[in-house]
Amino acid sequence: MALVLNEEQRILKDSAREFLQENAPVEALRKLRDQSDPTGYSPELWQKMAELGWTAIAIPEEFGGLEFGYLGLGLIFEEAGHTLAASPLFSTVVLGASAIELGGSDEQKNSLLPAIAAGEVTYALALEERSRHAPNFIELKAEQNAEGYVLNGLKCFVLDGHSADKLIVVARTSGKSDEEEGISLFLVDAETAGINCTRTIMLDSRNAARIEFTNVAIPADALIGELDKGFAILDQVMDRGRIALAAEMLGGCLEMFQRTLEYLKEREQFGVKIGTFQALKHRASIMFTEIELSKSVILQALTAVDEKPEDLARLASLVKARLCDTFQLVTDEATQMHGGIGVTDDLDVGLFLKRARVAMQILGDAAFHKDRYATLLGY
Repeated sequence: MALVLNEEQRILKDSAREFLQENAPVEALRKLRDQSDPTGYSPELWQKMAELGWTAIAIPEEFGGLEFGYLGLGLIFEEAGHTLAASPLFSTVVLGASAIELGGSDEQKNSLLPAIAAGEVTYALALEERSRHAPNFIELKAEQNAEGYVLNGLKCFVLDGHSADKLIVVARTSGKSDEEEGISLFLVDAETAGINCTRTIMLDSRNAARIEFTNVAIPADALIGELDKGFAILDQVMDRGRIALAAEMLGGCLEMFQRTLEYLKEREQFGVKIGTFQALKHRASIMFTEIELSKSVILQALTAVDEKPEDLARLASLVKARLCDTFQLVTDEATQMHGGIGVTDDLDVGLFLKRARVAMQILGDAAFHKDRYATLLGY
């Protein structure tokens, strides 16, 4: 595995940084928050991302994509982490497109993936039913009839669920509520009768939704993959999501670390720069070490999506657990080292700390993934 980027990847990373700093700085998230924007992201920004090819970057060429790979997509997420850029890139391109690519029929791939690549449609994964991540605990039922299926149940914490055009719904078609067997995936139009969606504005000012399904009728061809065998697809989709999210979290770590170093070099107490205090030097060095280790595991995990899928589950849990711990450490230290002003809304530090707390819970926190990692290794 290469631990350095090639020329094309460096160009992509530099162009993403320039674009996001100009078009989606942290101030843009503040504006969305303060104006209570009904969408939660800028549709104009989303279309610009599509024009740059970001929506197509990980989609195979045969379906209208660029097939640049997840390492390229991860570099974009890392830069987005620097500016807290809000967009449906994660829910649509990582979770939505992956579900269709990994489990969809040829007809579904040919009809759905080109629209995602072109930025014409947005998706949301309706998975969670508990306050904590439990991907195999599914009680929303999909009952089969002559016309197709009928969905009944509730989903919470659906990322970008209130604004998505289409939903990928994780439902139970057989078995007990906590079994992996008997889980199926369905593609559902968000405007289908019987869907009641309530927007939830999260701590980090991002979007999630509570979606209730009441006798929602869908056709038989809405099924993605095999009936009762959806968890195998879902597991890979979640692992891709965990790795992409970890890349974004790394960007947030790097931004907070850099801003904290600048503050240590500027702030004076007792007539000297506080960056000269030995205790603060030690704390900064610990942050630096943890971030450098995180960089390596993220590069390995992103590469595994494209080249070593057999290692995907283990690396996804490794990288998500590590970035949960690192992002918490860095944002905690950044807040404390900035002193009293660090807990005010005048500084961006608080926005990164809030994003860290939400991102840590998406698709499993550190405790979940440490346990999963140990289980995967046979302990």
